[in-house]
Amino acid sequence: MKIYFNDNLTAINSCNNSYICSMTTYFYKYEGAGNDFVIIDNRNGAFPKNDHGLIRRYCDRKFGIGADGLMLLENSEQGDFKMIYFNADGHEGSMCGNGGRCIVAFAKSLGIFDQNTSFEAIGEMYRATIQQDLVSLQMTDVDHIEVHPDHVFLNTGSPHHIAYTENLSEIDVFNQGREIRFGAPYHDTGTNVNFVQKINENTFKVRTYERGVENETLSCGTGVTAVALASFHLNKTRENRIHIQTLGGELLIHFEKNNTGYKNIVLTGPATFVFKGKIEMS
Repeated sequence: MKIYFNDNLTAINSCNNSYICSMTTYFYKYEGAGNDFVIIDNRNGAFPKNDHGLIRRYCDRKFGIGADGLMLLENSEQGDFKMIYFNADGHEGSMCGNGGRCIVAFAKSLGIFDQNTSFEAIGEMYRATIQQDLVSLQMTDVDHIEVHPDHVFLNTGSPHHIAYTENLSEIDVFNQGREIRFGAPYHDTGTNVNFVQKINENTFKVRTYERGVENETLSCGTGVTAVALASFHLNKTRENRIHIQTLGGELLIHFEKNNTGYKNIVLTGPATFVFKGKIEMS
């Protein structure tokens, strides 16, 4: 695998306006609050998305580009584009909030939309807006939250186990998160694991173990969304605009409570272009 970096967008577009020619793949690297992704324009359908080993190599931080996940931007009959998300393990994953925000920024850079967009992901339609480098992504409604004696569980497009602590900096996120992620009752599909500390009435600090990455990440969009809703549900806050501090930066979640759960849930934060380049597979 050879990786090249190029600051000349015209050169990258020189292969018949395609990002993929033969065994050369052109990619863009984005990050959202430290959650980083390889993004590829696959509107020509040429990328071998069933090659899980190849995707895993792209995401490998020692032998590839390095990322928490890889996303393909494809054509959609229902929205402006379609997002297909793969975890770093090479397999297609569930919804990724920070990834969704990053691919929105990428789509805007391609001229697919101006300021407001709707796109398809995991069989759902998502809406988003972008202002400079801040992307606001409307998440799916949440109608069910499970409250247990020592944790909360809910699905915000991806499943999340949430546990509160008074000493977040002392938590062994990798080992404790891994034990919960593969433990009962999550044997079948696994779960993401979030450890949370309350800072004040509208601010919480979060560290997350992400399934598929199988490690702690600097932030997780669906995770911080789940934490905001769980904190309100448990009366740890009465605010519906929640600031979440992660290792990679701060994210904002606002939402509305209704009779069945939560709606109009919006995740806002930065989505930043890092670099672009190409990979030649040998």
